[in-house]
Amino acid sequence: MHRRTFIKTTAVVGGSFTLAGSAAWAQATSPKESLWFDRCMRWAQLAFVETDPGNYDPDFWLDYFKRLHADGVLLSAGGIVAFYPTKVPLHYQSAWLKDKDVLGYLVNGCRKMNMSVILRTDPHAARQNVVDAHPDWIHTNINGDKRKHWANPELWVTCALGPYNFDFMKQVNQEIMTRYQPDAIFSNRWSGHGICYCEHCKRNFKAFSGYDLPRSTSVNNSTAMASGDKNDPAYRKYVAWRTERLRELWFLWDSEIQKQKATARFIPNGFPDKLVTGQNSDFFFADQQARSGVIPPWSNGKHAKELRATMGMKPQVGIFSVGVEEQYRWKDSVQDNAEIKIWVAEGTANGLLPCFVKFGGQIYDKRWLTTVEKLYQSYYKNEKYLRNTAPLARVGVVYSEQTAKNYGDKAWQKNYPDHANGVYHALIEDRMPFEMVNDRLLDAEHLKPYKLLILPNIAVLSQAQCDQLRQFVNAGGSLVATFETSLYDEEGKQRPDFGLADLLGVSYNQEVEGPLQNSYLRLKSDASTNTFHPVLKGLEDAYRIINTTHRVKVKPNGTFPSPVTLVPSYPDLPMEDVFPRKPDTDTRELYLREVGKGRIAYIPGDLDRAFWQIMSSDHGKLLRNTIRWALNEAPLVDVTGPGIIDVTAWQQKNSMTVHIVNLTNPMLLKGPFRELIPVDAQVSIRVPKNKKVTGVHLLLSEQKPAFTIKDGLINLKVSQLADHEIIALDVA
Repeated sequence: MHRRTFIKTTAVVGGSFTLAGSAAWAQATSPKESLWFDRCMRWAQLAFVETDPGNYDPDFWLDYFKRLHADGVLLSAGGIVAFYPTKVPLHYQSAWLKDKDVLGYLVNGCRKMNMSVILRTDPHAARQNVVDAHPDWIHTNINGDKRKHWANPELWVTCALGPYNFDFMKQVNQEIMTRYQPDAIFSNRWSGHGICYCEHCKRNFKAFSGYDLPRSTSVNNSTAMASGDKNDPAYRKYVAWRTERLRELWFLWDSEIQKQKATARFIPNGFPDKLVTGQNSDFFFADQQARSGVIPPWSNGKHAKELRATMGMKPQVGIFSVGVEEQYRWKDSVQDNAEIKIWVAEGTANGLLPCFVKFGGQIYDKRWLTTVEKLYQSYYKNEKYLRNTAPLARVGVVYSEQTAKNYGDKAWQKNYPDHANGVYHALIEDRMPFEMVNDRLLDAEHLKPYKLLILPNIAVLSQAQCDQLRQFVNAGGSLVATFETSLYDEEGKQRPDFGLADLLGVSYNQEVEGPLQNSYLRLKSDASTNTFHPVLKGLEDAYRIINTTHRVKVKPNGTFPSPVTLVPSYPDLPMEDVFPRKPDTDTRELYLREVGKGRIAYIPGDLDRAFWQIMSSDHGKLLRNTIRWALNEAPLVDVTGPGIIDVTAWQQKNSMTVHIVNLTNPMLLKGPFRELIPVDAQVSIRVPKNKKVTGVHLLLSEQKPAFTIKDGLINLKVSQLADHEIIALDVA
């Protein structure tokens, strides 16, 4: 397998990433030549259609890029369609191209403005001439038939893991590099669309695993993923083989590209493993272009945080579409400007560099142009405050691709992502700065920035991962864990007890109850002091609240306070019978304990998932209070006032910034935003003890606000926050 020779290791030191490289890397990054991917801050993408050559105005786009102060561009070059005069056999050239090189014209124009240039390929489909010459290059269905394209019947779907990509597309990449010397090649839909049963995949998978290809799978064309039986050993081997094969392809294309230009990169559009992505990327495009269905705007920030957990502070570009991204794929559509603003605000606040994508070079609807132009001009003006060096968050939410792959077969384990979504939304409502943490990066250096880790049903953990969490707690860290966290090993096999039983203070009692019908949580004060525990703040007048939908039965291994206990299910019909048979029990539904300098909270119910599914405000309060109790320190930022506001905090070379994004909108969970609804926010920022503030700015509204400094706190008001504000503190 080809390895990327320019990176030896990726390490974390004090929360920021540093790279140690080989001689080739040192040469490529010498002081005489700055890294293009570290320089660029504002990107533009034109995804051409075949009829664009000769029919669109490249000078309009060059002028638009200039007005935007865009310093990087992503342009379609080849694969399904070549937008330049290609000489690679079987590489289909646009019938509208004729004898012109319109791609070269645009590349040269961008270079004159000192823009970095990335050229895009798409290898996922081919025409009949390819099928006739090399039928083995085409994706083969389980019945042996070659697969027609699901959207365009004139095309055939290619096999991503065979010679089409490994041989043919390597030639295309070589021609593009030779002709244009771009800074990178970015490949869209490069990783395949479901399990291919061609002769190459059959032979290669058999050699890798000893198994025949799994046969019980379904395919999602939009996500390019196949799903199968997690308990089938052949399918589990297939997942591992596909990941390894794609990594091999990535490294092959990357090494071949660098033979022609040492600083160039291959950039895959997505990879099935975020850890591999982070370890092997110097620069990455986060391609979550817009909302679809019931997705909150903060999902753009969540995607960024998950990638940053493995990439550190290496540049991430957030591609956002000016069009609608729904299942019916109206690619020539235009979104409401309010929706564009809030999506881009969420990406920028969470560390993504903006990149708009326009499908087709011709413009049918101009309404988005001014909005994007103003956003980019504002980011250009405040560029130094967007060159973040580290996030300033003390709370980390663990996410687990390992659990997602090896968990979920039982009835109570369905909708696994809802656990993380519930915690994420609770933290948004709490205005708490936080980051995501990859469960395979739980070593002391990666966890160094955090005081609190939240484990939203991180059910699948190895013994080594459990030991790392113990070390975190022994060093003074705190944990909040829910539901079946640590009950399964890294392969998804159930343990007789929680892997973290000693930390949680409870043992598994061999049963999961649910779904719970008409069950409640009893909230009560301490019998000896008649005071309420801090986890019940704001709930003191609530005798009981609705329960979760499922709960793990556990046995306590010590003494605990009892602020939250179980009211078992009782009939909900007929109305005359709706009364509790047991109004209270001594069964705790929240286990709280202190371990050294840390605190641990274990919630045996699926409180996080229930919160996301039901959106009970009581569940949100209980989650937020429990998180604040476990954190046990004043947060860096406090934001008060009405509405739902996302808060992130960053460090730069000579400043720190607090981003506040106003998500207050009736379309929060079902888009698009029609309008922005302004709110007022009172903000308090805790200044680090070794820093002196020399200036305070509201960057996007271009104001110098009135503020006070007392006891290390800067207090100020942000009036009429519509979508996004950046509070910048110049520090010395």
